[in-house]
Amino acid sequence: MELKKGVNFGGYLSQCEHTLAHYEQFISEDDVKKVADWGFDHIRLPIDYEVYEHDDGSRHEEGIAFVDRFVDWCEKANIDVVLDLHKAYGYDFNNAGDAEKNNLFHSDALKKRFVDLWDFISARYGKRSHVALELLNEVVESENADLWNDLIAATMAVIRKNAPTVPVIYGGIQWNSANTLKLLIPPKDENVIYTFHLYEPLIFTHQKAYWVDGMPKDLDVKYPGELSYYRELSKLIGQQGNAAASSEGEMMGPAFLSQMVQEAVRASKAAGVRLYCGEFGVIDQAPVEDTLRWFEDIMKVFAEYDIHYCLWSYKLMDFGLIDPHYDPIREDMLRLLTK
Repeated sequence: MELKKGVNFGGYLSQCEHTLAHYEQFISEDDVKKVADWGFDHIRLPIDYEVYEHDDGSRHEEGIAFVDRFVDWCEKANIDVVLDLHKAYGYDFNNAGDAEKNNLFHSDALKKRFVDLWDFISARYGKRSHVALELLNEVVESENADLWNDLIAATMAVIRKNAPTVPVIYGGIQWNSANTLKLLIPPKDENVIYTFHLYEPLIFTHQKAYWVDGMPKDLDVKYPGELSYYRELSKLIGQQGNAAASSEGEMMGPAFLSQMVQEAVRASKAAGVRLYCGEFGVIDQAPVEDTLRWFEDIMKVFAEYDIHYCLWSYKLMDFGLIDPHYDPIREDMLRLLTK
């Protein structure tokens, strides 16, 4: 299983209204076929815990049936699928710093529930040859590095009991930062893939994003340009703009993006594992010509370091590839993403 070039199906079974009507209407088998026909080799499927289980911990059989159906669709279309636990009971990357909502790492009961859920998922899907498993979308807090390693070890033990060879994907902390893969304990088997997410410079890829604190809502941010331009703008979004603000050089472009992946490349080589960018993309508020230039640069970097990747995202979610904003550049994007 290469997992070389993929696209996320965000908003389908995650970050959505968790109703059977939504699950039925948002994605169809034709969407899977379309992605396969475009030339992608896999789909990353974000799934919130609500699809698998009710709040009381009992299985959500009707939700699970939609996962079953999607896995079958992918097999029929000859395309691989990454089952990504996007939100766990007791942990949601959207609740950064909220100790009451994000208490997974400090609760034995919640850790057991997390491991038990992966016991179920790996037993049900882990022996299907076109399925890979991703443990948790994004761990946010820097203080959880050691606790995350402990939870990975406990979870891997049950997965390997059920599915000794299934590819398992996981990343570091701080929203899957490339710079935190070095904090992971190197895996003991060969079927692990390190992942990171790349949306740099954030002031460009997330321009006008309503959910980013301090982000101007009426400012078009260009790409590429002088790094001083991004440093100044990145001050508006504080810590989230640190990558652009602290980078070396005079220009924003391939050299900057290459710098952003260096620590991830080193960590994956040291651990002897493959490297995968599970999310990257540009918001549908950015100028399309500049968006295409960013994709041209990031694809050069991925090719140089043999980084496999998965675009965020197929539909809606402010990044939807099939949505009207990308009409002028979609064919060029697909050429870059699937070559």
